[in-house]
Amino acid sequence: MTTTKRHEELRERAHKLGLWGVLAHWEHYAVQAWLNDLLAHEEAERQRRSLERRVKNARIGRFKPIADFDWAWPKKIPRAVIEELFSLLFITDVTNVVLIGPNGVGKSMIAQNIAHHAVLNGNTVRFTTASAMLNELASQDGAIALRRRIQHYCRPDLLVIDEVGYLSYDNRHADLLFEVVTRRYQEKPMIVTTNKIFKEWNEVFPNAACVVTLIDRMVHRSEIVKIEGESYRLKEAKEAAAKRAKRRRSSKSKPPAKPKKKKR
Repeated sequence: MTTTKRHEELRERAHKLGLWGVLAHWEHYAVQAWLNDLLAHEEAERQRRSLERRVKNARIGRFKPIADFDWAWPKKIPRAVIEELFSLLFITDVTNVVLIGPNGVGKSMIAQNIAHHAVLNGNTVRFTTASAMLNELASQDGAIALRRRIQHYCRPDLLVIDEVGYLSYDNRHADLLFEVVTRRYQEKPMIVTTNKIFKEWNEVFPNAACVVTLIDRMVHRSEIVKIEGESYRLKEAKEAAAKRAKRRRSSKSKPPAKPKKKKR
């Protein structure tokens, strides 16, 4: 690389970092041997702080890594489709992802892992339960406050709405979800986890006129991932209970320890 090209590259990096003091005295700093190291350290630190901020704002919470997921437990799970989601092409293609299945089959865990992977790859993410988001939006006092809070959920590159279908909501909540979905429609993707198939969403939002259109916009350009099986949490609970019972039986079968004789 020629000296001129090297200086141009360094200057561009300094400009991206906003090092206006360095740029103001560029002729002096451009020839310094340590300038490249300075820019590299500044870039690395800003990337670290950016990642830290994005992880905090995502609010993904604690989760089990996908490497520990028991793929053999569900009766039916499209593993190839789920693994492909980690390429994050669905974000680039603005394709929604809907994870459908009964309680305890790993929908939230999968969504959390994908969300975390998206953050690590430079995307802004917001993870929330349906109840937390809708109750927060419904509690806003005034149109301006509501508009700002809706924007809070529309701004991130990826929005994850967990646990749709576990509670039922009134028309106001249905309208608020419709507003979020509509604003993100064909602009930014979402991941939605639900324990109900779409024809049962009338039970989640009874009497809401927007349900059909809401579902239509959500599934347009979407990846529907259906998981079938029994609750893995229930399986773990039964196994833990069995271990405790075995430990208790073992302790009962042991003869009581003889008291030690006191020395005279």
